[in-house]
Amino acid sequence: MFFTYLRRELRRRRKAALVVASGLALGIALVIVVNSVSSGMNRAQDKVLESLYGLGTDMTVTKAAAPPGEGETTRRPRFEFDAQDNDDTAEQARDLVMVQGFETLASSTVAQVGKQDGVGDAVGGLSVRVMKVNGQFRRGEAAPAQPRQGGPGGGTGGGGGGEVQGGGAAFDVDSYTVYGTDVTQQDLGPLTSSKITSGRTFKATEINAKVVVLDSAYAKEKSLGVGKTLTISKTPYQVIGIATADSGDAAANVYLPLTQAQSLAGAKDKVTTVYVQAKDSQQIDAVKQTIQKNISGTTVTTSADLADTVSGSLSTASDLASGVGKWLSILVLVAAFLVAGLLTSSAVSRRVREFGTLKALGWKSGRVTRQVAGEALANGLFGGALGIALGLAGAWLITTFSPTLTAQLGGGGGGAGGGRMFGAAQAGQGGPGATSRALDIALTAPVSLTTIGLAVALAVAGGLVAGGFGGWRASRLRPADALRRVE
Repeated sequence: MFFTYLRRELRRRRKAALVVASGLALGIALVIVVNSVSSGMNRAQDKVLESLYGLGTDMTVTKAAAPPGEGETTRRPRFEFDAQDNDDTAEQARDLVMVQGFETLASSTVAQVGKQDGVGDAVGGLSVRVMKVNGQFRRGEAAPAQPRQGGPGGGTGGGGGGEVQGGGAAFDVDSYTVYGTDVTQQDLGPLTSSKITSGRTFKATEINAKVVVLDSAYAKEKSLGVGKTLTISKTPYQVIGIATADSGDAAANVYLPLTQAQSLAGAKDKVTTVYVQAKDSQQIDAVKQTIQKNISGTTVTTSADLADTVSGSLSTASDLASGVGKWLSILVLVAAFLVAGLLTSSAVSRRVREFGTLKALGWKSGRVTRQVAGEALANGLFGGALGIALGLAGAWLITTFSPTLTAQLGGGGGGAGGGRMFGAAQAGQGGPGATSRALDIALTAPVSLTTIGLAVALAVAGGLVAGGFGGWRASRLRPADALRRVE
């Protein structure tokens, strides 16, 4: 009887039911879209952070470069060339390899960090910049002497010495970044944010091998491939693999075994960054405090700290989605619930004669209330289904068109091929020459089962709110009210 009456009333009052369901649907659809966009923003920020840290890294340990003391100056690149008098056409070339961005830490710091409570794994890396200058000097030539006219007695005097003409120098400067990776532990660090698309990665036995993995963009720019040779500071390295960054912007142009990078930079047994993975992702702040307390002079930067430094349209859109978007969706939902309740209550008022007659026939107030609440709940479920469909369509459109957002990161230094610094420097602690960079991230709007569950809960809640309004109004009706209505 309950469902028969329910079905008949919904069909008879389908226009009013559609209005109530549509209001709830719009509110629920907005909640789905906002939650999906927020989830997409979080994924986009995770991509940015992974491109700096690599997969699985929860924090980094570094040591900020000490400011120069009184009378000291910041070290600047200095190139010295030998004079070659016998051959002024010989090409001059020099490579300057220097540690980039930070004070170095002793390699023993990696093991010390790994022993701290809550640390699951720790691995060290060395960030290096290579500046290559090559070119040649050209010797100038003296111009022929010009005779002087009109001397005393009308004679022609001897000319003065000719000026030196021509000569000079022409040099090219190439700058790129190198990352020294611990080949025995490749599960942490920036290289994990790239996939090997050609060749192979390092073997655990290649601790001091003269082999390199190149970023795909840098390899394309320099026309290098697997099997070819890259020369760094007169040392030839065989290219064994090409890596493509997941985010489109690699952490470094060149990846070397850590020992080789230390040798090139004159930083034996030194690292610039310790990449840390916590045992429990919920205890990252506690692990950070433990490391800072027990290992003095270090700077611990978590992914949350780094996320605060992301600016640009990604940060702006994320703030809008988490702030304005969520509040807007809440307001729309509240308005939809109120409208649904008021419309249901108004519909009950127009059915005074009907409910009064049912009470006169023996219906209890509770039965009338349940009937009204059932109709409202059915409207809410229909509105929820419609809202889920609209929300999924909106999320699909956003994912399909994938608007591009820009993430502005401070503290890195770009070189040829788009090389970057990483680690704590990305959090605004960059060293000399640090500049900001922009990463382009495609926005998606993934819909999770949790979001769908939230939409269903809101649909039920909306129906119950509307049913509560209508049921309360219906419970106040008396059978005598029906007898006062004359059609």
